[in-house]
Amino acid sequence: MHYFCAMKRLLFTFLALCAIVAAASAQLTRSLAEDIRTVQVIVGDDPLAPPVARIGTPVELCFDALTHTYARYIYNVQLCNADWSECEDMFESDYLSGFNNQPIDDYETSFNTTVLYTHYSVRFPNDDCRLLLPGNYRVRVYEEEYDADADPVLEACFSLYSPEMSVGLHVSSNTEIDFNQHHQQVTLDVAYGQCRVVDPQRELHTVVMQNRRWDNAVVDLQPNIIKSAGAEWTHRRELVFEAGAEFHKFEILDVRLNGMNVDRMAWIGDQYHATLFANTPQHNYTYDPDADGGYVVRHSGDEDNATMSEYLFVHFLLQSPRLPGGDVYVSGLWDNGFPAPECLMHYDESINAYEAAVLLKQGYYNYQFRQLDKNGVGRTALTDGNFYQTENEYIVLVYHRPQGARYDALVGFSKVKTNGNN
Repeated sequence: MHYFCAMKRLLFTFLALCAIVAAASAQLTRSLAEDIRTVQVIVGDDPLAPPVARIGTPVELCFDALTHTYARYIYNVQLCNADWSECEDMFESDYLSGFNNQPIDDYETSFNTTVLYTHYSVRFPNDDCRLLLPGNYRVRVYEEEYDADADPVLEACFSLYSPEMSVGLHVSSNTEIDFNQHHQQVTLDVAYGQCRVVDPQRELHTVVMQNRRWDNAVVDLQPNIIKSAGAEWTHRRELVFEAGAEFHKFEILDVRLNGMNVDRMAWIGDQYHATLFANTPQHNYTYDPDADGGYVVRHSGDEDNATMSEYLFVHFLLQSPRLPGGDVYVSGLWDNGFPAPECLMHYDESINAYEAAVLLKQGYYNYQFRQLDKNGVGRTALTDGNFYQTENEYIVLVYHRPQGARYDALVGFSKVKTNGNN
């Protein structure tokens, strides 16, 4: 179709950006081919859950290939360290029972859609493959056969944890920078439980994330209080996050009807287009329940959502004079917080607005407007604002690698959805 060429150009730019952005070494679920879309990691049948599961909980990887022609896709599972580098000291048999490099046999073509696609999915554990250890896992999918030297069409990342350490997590708007203004601060404490920790500064690795974003995640911050039974991170300026604003949202259940926050629907050429109501930079906090950037694929029939939901171009508008600073991106968890080139907004002088058109699958979506700073961090100060009242999801991952161990075990996990009044 005619949009493939444009998507291919965007892909090359995307891959180049991957090579220069530091966050590329972090957990990143993404498509690496122009015809692969809607790559999802779903934990326990909840599309809004973070990609972190207690070991033994089912985890599903699913994606769409924009064609009805069957392709034989092979998945390869790798155990990774806390920093998502490949765990080279472990044998495959150490972390995987069964067989790796297996075909994805669960697939189904779309039904009654204008954009033809085939939906593929694989669940872990399955009859061929069971993951044995708590830690980080990267799944790469290859076409036809696994070849370590070949380019995968996608990669997906998730974590399995064993609750050996308890993690206390608190978020407050009384921060080291300001009080009840623009920031939120995390306080963290870890109790070792039955784990023997001799040197916590060397053995423990932590990740603190806001709304599952890797661009502003705090990684491997050393504890400032060490006790015999645990460690604490308190009054740390490094754990102060810009509070952001509530996410905007839209929903498209029927391509012939205007859904929530949709200004108009249109059929242009051979493609559906949805234009959202224009947003403007926010100067005051407005409470509006959201999913912290998440999305759910669905349509009005609410059955066979994976194969009966349509693809369409969604047009985003930010009505504003030109903003100083970095480029403006529209961002949500559909791009996993990574600044995909198709999400770059271009300024249209004729309407005094930033605009972008993104190919998305029908459903419910959250999004924000962010400016990318020189360090690759998305900022909302000039687009959506920073308000201490904002409800955000924070998660903490705690890894343990005692002396002599060969990998980083994920032994603690905590999640809280909070606001600046806590």
